Order: sequence, then structure tokens, then C-alpha cells
Amino acid sequence: MGLGAGLRAVKRRSLTRASVAVAVAAGLTLVGACGGSDTDDEGDGGLAVGVLLPGGGASRFGQFDKPLLVRQLKRLCPDCPAPTVAATSDPAVQRQQIESMITRQVDVLILAAVDPQLLRPSVEAAHRADIPVVAYDRLAQGPISGYVTFDGATVGRLQGEALLKAMDAEARGERIVMMNGATTDPNAGWFKRGALSVLEGKTEIGKSYDTVGWRPENAFVNMTNAIAALGAGDIDGVLAANDSLAGAVVAAFNAAEVRPLPPITGQDADLAAVRRIVRGDQYMTVYKPFEPAAGAAAKMAVALGRGESVDSLASGTVDNATTEDIPAVLLQSVPVTVGNIKDTVVKDGMYTIDQICTPELRSACDTAGLT
Repeated sequence: MGLGAGLRAVKRRSLTRASVAVAVAAGLTLVGACGGSDTDDEGDGGLAVGVLLPGGGASRFGQFDKPLLVRQLKRLCPDCPAPTVAATSDPAVQRQQIESMITRQVDVLILAAVDPQLLRPSVEAAHRADIPVVAYDRLAQGPISGYVTFDGATVGRLQGEALLKAMDAEARGERIVMMNGATTDPNAGWFKRGALSVLEGKTEIGKSYDTVGWRPENAFVNMTNAIAALGAGDIDGVLAANDSLAGAVVAAFNAAEVRPLPPITGQDADLAAVRRIVRGDQYMTVYKPFEPAAGAAAKMAVALGRGESVDSLASGTVDNATTEDIPAVLLQSVPVTVGNIKDTVVKDGMYTIDQICTPELRSACDTAGLT
């Protein structure tokens, strides 16, 4: 579908969207939860895009995803107004943010859901308003129109393979703890299944936890309990699903005065995690190049906002609990250990050597060949 036809499709949606927006506004007390710029002025007929993230500030979403998404949307649609961006870790607040954007009659949403199940009614409300939703990073529930993420099975497999390598598990019998993500996040189960595909039958899983809310404080309590139940000397490795959980696992071992630390995995290549890898407190992380993910999501959003198909952009399809054959882009990830920091996160411009190698890490950075 060409641009002219796409814009006519956008205009045809306006009456539906306006009627649903009125209904939403009538039933809600909206809060000022949406950050970013206003969408009232749409420039030269440009698309109004709403971006909803499960974290901001120092989180991976605030540091990388947000600026990349904004930049890619500007590149694809230079005459469009700046996207409205909202970030929160509270699903109730994110629901209000979505409802506010429906009321403001955005043309398309990019949604990284805090809690995909709880956000399903909001996705359904967007659908009724004829506002397409691109699920980003996490598979939202409800009638979404596209999905962009990293292959979760690969992420978990990379973590499991790295942990086996670090433990030198040829002799088998090693005992590990699994610190998984939240059951409310479909990605957490995806990561877990990927990890188990290489760990089962090769290690003993002493304890396995599903971390409520992906919250580090919950992981700290779980790891403290695992150390008490299994004994610090009988934990040969920890499969931590992301870097925030890995940091909590390290803190629990430190609180128990455990030395040396067993190998611990992670995900997201957070700066703090890369520094832990240099220090020797964390064995590896999974680096997910965010730029191609942001680019794919922006392309889907712009196409959907113009009423165009995204089938040609997708590498395959996925199903959620309500919708089948959702066009999806599944990207690949890269394992990062101390030996390839320079060739991955530094080479790609994610961090500089100076950012990683703080004064206290200079000696460790020298040993790692980073300085």
C-alpha cells in the first residue's frame, strides 16, 4: 500500500478512534503519567506515535531503547511530531499511560509491557480505537499487530552453555541455582526453557526461583535462602536471568562472605554487569544489540500507522494467548565474557573503556587487556 492510500486509511480510522477515546475519557480519571512531547500538533499530517517502556532513567530502557526509538522514528518520519514517551515499572500506571494515549488519539503504539497479562484490557481498548500496537521486547497479550524482540530461547541457551563451560561440567554433578524472571513476563519462561534445554541432565538444579516482578530485592532474598538451604560450598553456579538479578545474587554471596564466587550469568550487558565481569564477580552477560531492535520496531510502527502491512518486515510469526500469526522480528544475541568485552559492547559504542574501567578497576582492566 502506498503512502497516499495509507494516509487515507489513517483518516478513515479517525472517527472510530475519537469515539473510543471519548468512552475511555468518560470512564477514567487520567493522570499526568505520560512523558515526552504533546501529540496535539501533528505537523504536516505526520503520525503521532506513543512509546511505552517498563523502565527509564538508568535502566536499559532509559539508557538505550528510548533514545534509539526516538531517533529511528525521527529518521523514518522526519515531518512527524516527536513521539510521546512514557516509562514506569508499575503496571497500573502503564495502563493509565496507554489509556491517556488513546484519549490523545495517537496513531500507533510501541509497547514494552510491564505486565503483559494485566495490560491486555488496555491493548484491547487500543484495538477498539483502531490504534495498532507493536509489542516491543515483551510479548504483550491482546490483539497486537506486530512484535519485535530477541530470540528468548537463544538467550537462555547462551546462558546455559556459558555456565556449563565456566563450571567445566564434563564431569557432571554440579549443583546450580536458577534465578529466573517473573512469571508475568512471557520472556522469562522463554529464557528458562532455553537454559533448561542445555542444563537438564548435565547439572543438578538445587533451587529454582521465579523472581516476582524481576525485582532484585526478591532475588536477594531467594539467593540468601538458597545459600542457607544448600550450603555456600555446594553451589557451583547460578543461572541469573538478567543483570539486575545477577547483581542481587552477587550481593547475597557477599553478605554471606562467600569466596570465591561461583560463575553467575546475566543478560542486557548493563554497565554495572560489565564491570562485575571485569572484576570477576559475574562470569557473563548476554548482549542484545538494541539498535536493530529499535529500528525494526520503528519501521513496524510507521508502516502500521500509515495503514500498511508489516509482513515484509517480519522474519516469522508468533502467537500470544489471544492472537495467532502475529508478524514478528526475532533478533539474535551475543554472549559477553571478560575476553570479548572490547570486541562487543565497546566496539559497538555501547560503552567506552573509560566508562568501564573506573580507577578501582584499572588493574583488572589491564589484566583483561582493556587498557
